Amino acid sequence: MAVINPNQAANDTNPFLNFTDADLSAALFRAIRMIGILALVGLPVLWFFSGWQTACLFLVGAAISAAGVYESHRLIGVVNARLDNQKSPRSTSVVLAMFLLRLVIAGGVLYVSLRCLHGSVYGVIAGLVLAVIALSVEAVKLTRA
Repeated sequence: MAVINPNQAANDTNPFLNFTDADLSAALFRAIRMIGILALVGLPVLWFFSGWQTACLFLVGAAISAAGVYESHRLIGVVNARLDNQKSPRSTSVVLAMFLLRLVIAGGVLYVSLRCLHGSVYGVIAGLVLAVIALSVEAVKLTRA
């Protein structure tokens, strides 16, 4: 059984209590960069093992992942500004419209890519999963800070 020192518990701070909007912005941009790096590493591997069509579908999925994280960052920025009663640099309706437009465009790009490239659907799924991986890595980094 572990004994907890009450003085130690008072000195430990939860990293989430000091988490600012700037920290969130930095974490999301690191996640976007990680998506790009993982896409560049995975592209030649998929090209070699599955062909260029699947590699292109992987890039489409990675681009949609990065765009999703970026648009989420913009939407979160506007919501945080509204919660803090600050003037947002961008209009809420414009950011929300761009977010929804990105979803429609992503659906169209996915449809056309799958229809025309005839690669494996697993390539697109792998590209889309890059966002989950990058955001999970950033979350683990925050819990260990």
